[in-house]
Amino acid sequence: MNTVQGQLPLEGMPRRLYSCTPSRLNAWLDCRRRYRFTYLDRPQPSKGPAWAHNSVGASVHNALAAWWREPYERRTPLTASILLTNGWITEGFKDAEQSGRWLERARDLASGYVATLDPSDDPVGVERTVATRTKVIAVSGRIDRLDRRGDELVVVDYKTGRRPLTQDDARSSLALAVYAVAASTMMRTPCRAVELHHLPTGEIVEWRHTDESLARHLGRAEELATEAAAADERYRELVAAPARKTPGPPGERQSAGPAEVPAEIDKLFAPSTGPICSWCDFRRHCPEGQAAAPDRRPWDGLAE
Repeated sequence: MNTVQGQLPLEGMPRRLYSCTPSRLNAWLDCRRRYRFTYLDRPQPSKGPAWAHNSVGASVHNALAAWWREPYERRTPLTASILLTNGWITEGFKDAEQSGRWLERARDLASGYVATLDPSDDPVGVERTVATRTKVIAVSGRIDRLDRRGDELVVVDYKTGRRPLTQDDARSSLALAVYAVAASTMMRTPCRAVELHHLPTGEIVEWRHTDESLARHLGRAEELATEAAAADERYRELVAAPARKTPGPPGERQSAGPAEVPAEIDKLFAPSTGPICSWCDFRRHCPEGQAAAPDRRPWDGLAE
């Protein structure tokens, strides 16, 4: 029998699984206002200009993915350089001269990195989407590279930022842990090792999870998802509610006054301010973020 639209779920009935990605969960954890702007508000608030450092990262990731799709005999450093050049993203740079300099750097990153790889050692997956579910969440995401090492799988994540990485970055990453669980579930193969490959330094940072540590990460993902799902539901209720009426003199027609919905939404999705606010795509819509950190130019994230 069909349920009536708007009817509350029956008591004791299971809630629908919260569909998400690690990026969505991390957005909820980092800043609830940015989460709302990204995933709930429609139309989505306008973003600021593209960041040059993101253009570099995306260009390198795309080139490395394409490199593995080339025939074995073409998997050379020169091919990586050509792929990088052909797919170069120019958004966010100060001018053509700066873009050109960073194109040269990115070529060196990609070609230098693939020179350390065995071109015959085909990964299990490149830009591979994996997914898993629990009683609370249905989570999915895309892995840069999934390797097979002996009888186990290894999640590989490329990093192109200027900040050196530590083992704690690999250990504490919710995304990498979720990818490991999802890959193991889908491939029916153990997957406990996760690696961050930092192309600027050539450093590889590895962490080997235990079943217990993976379970803790998955439990944390469920906690975040439960919080976010409740906020999502309340948001939809508030947006759908009719505007409240402002009382007028008896006998006069009442006009719609200011709704209380925006204030409650702002409270529910309060911003988390700090230095990271300088880099937020939605900074222009957040007075608190503007007050917390200075403006940044689109190319300020580059390590000049």
